Amino acid sequence: MASFMGAIAQPRVYDKENTGSQYALKSFKNAIELPVVRELPDALEGVNTFSDWERRRNEISSLIQHYGLGTKPAVAPEQVKARMEGDTMLVVDVTVGQQVLTLKSRIYYPQVGQPPYALVIGTDMVSIPRQLFQGRPVAMTTFHSAQVNDYKQFGPHKDRGGHNFDRLYPELKDNGAYVEWAWGMSRLIDGLQQLGPEVTKIDTRRIGVTGCSYAGKMALYCGAFDERIALVIAQEPGGGGAAAWRASYELTENVENLDKTDYHWFLESQKENFGGENVYRLPYDQHELCAMVCPRALLLLGNPDYVWLADPAMKRSADAARKVWERFGIGDRFGCDIIGGHGHCQLPMTQYAVTQSFIDRFLLY
Repeated sequence: MASFMGAIAQPRVYDKENTGSQYALKSFKNAIELPVVRELPDALEGVNTFSDWERRRNEISSLIQHYGLGTKPAVAPEQVKARMEGDTMLVVDVTVGQQVLTLKSRIYYPQVGQPPYALVIGTDMVSIPRQLFQGRPVAMTTFHSAQVNDYKQFGPHKDRGGHNFDRLYPELKDNGAYVEWAWGMSRLIDGLQQLGPEVTKIDTRRIGVTGCSYAGKMALYCGAFDERIALVIAQEPGGGGAAAWRASYELTENVENLDKTDYHWFLESQKENFGGENVYRLPYDQHELCAMVCPRALLLLGNPDYVWLADPAMKRSADAARKVWERFGIGDRFGCDIIGGHGHCQLPMTQYAVTQSFIDRFLLY
């Protein structure tokens, strides 16, 4: 593939899960004390140079975890032990206290190119059509979310406190599923880093994450909370993903907004604190979740035929988030493409070109 020669001044990806963790906020106001802010909050508040972004990104992360998701706990390297079973099965054991959580993901290697390969991780599945990867040196694997938190919208599942994650962190049983899934994705990447490309055949500086619908949200949260992910493709993520809570509240159609989302995914206190008109007290919004991916690459894909997805709210969020990439001269690392005329999670051919472009530019450079 031809090298991507656009804006190269800012890092494409990092070797650490979270740079600037020392900037995490330590104190928070009670929700009722927060000011009413009707416009989307300024993602670039206090940011004058790119070096300021490390601090600001961690401030946003702290707010999202405290008021919306719950805590993503840090894990020390010695708590993670990785191995390969056979040639393709990655196994990662995470130990916290006396408890061990095991993650398994089979890696499918390409038939072209030479290792180490770029890797696309699907959140529960790779929803992007396989033909977009044909003839390209990209490996694929799946992050199986149920290994961490088995919540499903439909069918049997455990309740809060009964998930694998909760065995390790019983004090975090009130967490929403998305922060726990982001934690699990990070442990999978820990394992890849620990074993190295000689064992895994994977270049950990060229990892992409993708998913659709609830898994599109998952991909976005995983990418926002781990800076080792070079590319995030969030397909039809809907409310609670890229769509701004403020904007979805103002839509007249029946859409997924802060009052009408699934609260297994979030802190239940989010609805108690910020439901209805109190959404304007939320000290962040979803455009800032998107912005946490910067300076790495993010592509949002929408489908206006499914009103529940609140794509007008995602468009408003995307317009606000784009300004962060543009501030640092890397606006081409952000994309938002909303096209109808196709089924839910069925990527239309009209979105093939933009999706292919992001894969080639940000995983195959």
